[in-house]
Amino acid sequence: MIRWRRHLHRNPELSFREHNTVAFVAEVLKKEGIEVRENVARLTPEAKGTGLIALVRGEASSSDRCFALRGDMDALPITEIGKPDYCSTNPGVMHACGHDAHTAMVLGAGIALHRLREQWAGNVMLVFQPGEEKEPGGASLMVKEGVLNDPKPSGIAGQHVTPELPVGKLGFRSGAFMAAADELYITVKGKGGHAASRHAHVDPILIMARLLPALYDEAARIKPETEPMVLSFGKVIANGATNIVPDVVTIDGTLRTFNEDLRNSLHELLPRKSKEIAQAMGGDVDFQLVKGSPVVKNDPELTARLRAVAVGLVGAENVVDMDIRMGAEDFAYYTHVMPGCFYRLGTGNPSKPGTTAGLHRAEFDIDEDALAIGAGMMAWGAACELA
Repeated sequence: MIRWRRHLHRNPELSFREHNTVAFVAEVLKKEGIEVRENVARLTPEAKGTGLIALVRGEASSSDRCFALRGDMDALPITEIGKPDYCSTNPGVMHACGHDAHTAMVLGAGIALHRLREQWAGNVMLVFQPGEEKEPGGASLMVKEGVLNDPKPSGIAGQHVTPELPVGKLGFRSGAFMAAADELYITVKGKGGHAASRHAHVDPILIMARLLPALYDEAARIKPETEPMVLSFGKVIANGATNIVPDVVTIDGTLRTFNEDLRNSLHELLPRKSKEIAQAMGGDVDFQLVKGSPVVKNDPELTARLRAVAVGLVGAENVVDMDIRMGAEDFAYYTHVMPGCFYRLGTGNPSKPGTTAGLHRAEFDIDEDALAIGAGMMAWGAACELA
C-alpha cells in the first residue's frame, strides 16, 4: 500500500482527469483476478468516465449480499512542498487531501478480502470514484448512472485521513456529520473608466464593498441561533488599475448549511439582496448558485456497528467522537440512497514532517502507518457487515 500510495502521490491528476490513476487501479486489481467495470462516472455521454467499480466475491457459501467501500482518486491544483522521495511530478497538482491514501487503502482492503475469499460469503464492491473535489461530484455521477445497483449494496463505508487525529485513532459521528455545500459566483456589473472621472462611473468596486457585508449580515439575520452555517467569499477580482475603474468585479464564495429549509431560504435571499443593492447604486448583478453535495448523513445503526469493529481493531481508547464539520464531502450522495458511514482516520504524527499540516496545504502528508489501520478497518468492517 505504501508503494501504491507513493506512486499515486508522484502522479496526481485533477478532478475528472484521472485517466492514468484509474488505469493504474485497474491494472492492480486485474493482476489479482478481481473483476472490474471501467468507464463509469462520465461527465457527458461522450466523455470517457474516470471511475471504476470492482467486485470481490466471497466463496465461503452462496450469498448475494453486498457491501460497498469507497475511495476517491482526484488531486488538487496545489504546488507541493517537501517529500523528496515521492513529491508530485505533475507541476501545480498535488494529493493534498489524501485521496492517494484513500485509493491505496481501498485497494488494500479489496485485495486482502480477495485473498481470504474462502473465509467469507457475499460481495464487496470497491468504488473508485473521480471528482470529489469538483462539482458535480463524482459520487453524484456514480449514483445517477446506477453503477452501484448490480448488485445493490446494503450499505457503504468511506473514510478520510485526518491530520488533527493522531495515527492509530479512528473518529465516528452518527447522524448529520458534514455540511451541504454550494458554490456562489457573483458578477457585479457597473460602468468603468478613468479613475479621475468618478462622476461618470457606476463603480462596481464600491458596489462590491457594500454588497459583501450586507450579504454576511442578511445571512446571519435569518439563521436560527443554534443552526450552524458558513457564508464565505474567497476570491474577488477587480481587474482595473490605479487609474482605471473596471466595468465588472467577480466574486466567488461558498455556502455551507446543515438545514435544508435554511439552505433554500438563503438560495432565494442572497441573489435577491445582491440585485437590490447593485441596482440601488446604478449597477446590476449576475448571481450564479451551483448547488453542491447535500449533508453527509451517517446511518446510526451502520455507524454503531462499524464503531464496534473499530473498537475491536484499535481499542476503545483509540475510538473517538467527532463533532460536526463545516467541510463538505460528496460521499453524501451515497448516504441519501443507502445507509452510509463516513468516518475519520488519524494520520498525524508530530515526529514525522508534514503529517500534522492541514488538508489542502502544500506541505500536507500522512503517517503511512495509518494505511494498515484504514485498510484493516475497511476489510474487517465489510466482512462483519456480510456475516
